[in-house]
Amino acid sequence: MPALAPSNPLRFPLLAGLLLLLLFLLSFTVGRYPVSPGTALHILAAQLLPLAGPWTPETETVVLGIRLPRILAAMLVGTALSVSGATYQGLFRNPMVSPGILGVSAGASLGAALAILFGYGMAGIQGLAFLGGLAAVAATWSIGAGMGRRGDPVLVMVLAGVIIGTLFTAFVSLVKFVADPYNTLPTITFWLMGSLASADLPDLSLAAPLILGGTALLLALAWQLNVLCFGDEEARALGLETGRLRFIIILAATLVTAAAVALSGIIGLVGLIVPHLARMLVGPDHRVLLPVSALLGGAFLLGVDNLARSLFEVEVPLGIVTSIIGAPFFLYLLNRSRKGWA
Repeated sequence: MPALAPSNPLRFPLLAGLLLLLLFLLSFTVGRYPVSPGTALHILAAQLLPLAGPWTPETETVVLGIRLPRILAAMLVGTALSVSGATYQGLFRNPMVSPGILGVSAGASLGAALAILFGYGMAGIQGLAFLGGLAAVAATWSIGAGMGRRGDPVLVMVLAGVIIGTLFTAFVSLVKFVADPYNTLPTITFWLMGSLASADLPDLSLAAPLILGGTALLLALAWQLNVLCFGDEEARALGLETGRLRFIIILAATLVTAAAVALSGIIGLVGLIVPHLARMLVGPDHRVLLPVSALLGGAFLLGVDNLARSLFEVEVPLGIVTSIIGAPFFLYLLNRSRKGWA
């Protein structure tokens, strides 16, 4: 999509960071238990400084034990999906590519569905979801590497991802078919809708290193990703080993996406629309695009989670809210496109 060609693109990371910080503070006030921004900030500061305040133990429990893990999870998942989406769109040179293009979402769904079917706890669900996502991408990569020698490797990889995703989705439907319709099936269905209601600090301690480490690696490879966008021949002419580099980039993006999906379930459109918006603001240079996508993705999902918690008496699954908001917003972005995607 065309960029707005700002005179100073570096101002957008700062503005996106300020937006994320503002939403981070305001998110502590969202919920049935009233907490002011000042009180929340005071409680957070008291964890680092010897401060005392008039808040009650209940308020501190709400801020630190319930809302802080959920806020951090929303920021991590939004960052992960947006960065991986921007990476895949650049790597495959296709604006319609999303983080699930290689089957990671379908694989994670199958892993989680099997864990729920067998009665595993939350740790087992997240663990099998993560492994399922990796297994799906490994299958896609194996097919792409084997058949890509006889054609366009990028096209073969994308088509292999579509087939693997379809196959794993069929297995998810099979698991739902044999599941107990009164207990197990509703749990599987709710997980597939996406939610951060059960996020806690132990979950974050497992997912955060994978998401942050994979994101840091993608940021470090941003200029190589720029070169790959011009095609393999140009990249080889500049001395890059395209096969190995593409494997590293896909591995990092897969780890980031699988960890995010295992933490939150399936949340669609974030990795599709946020990179588009970021590209409109700063252009296709991944050295700026990836950081802005990360910050905007965290802010976007944090805002969506606030809406999911406050719109109705019953919390709405995140996947539903992102689809309702994201679909018309993506149509708006497409309407803004006049010169094609670059």
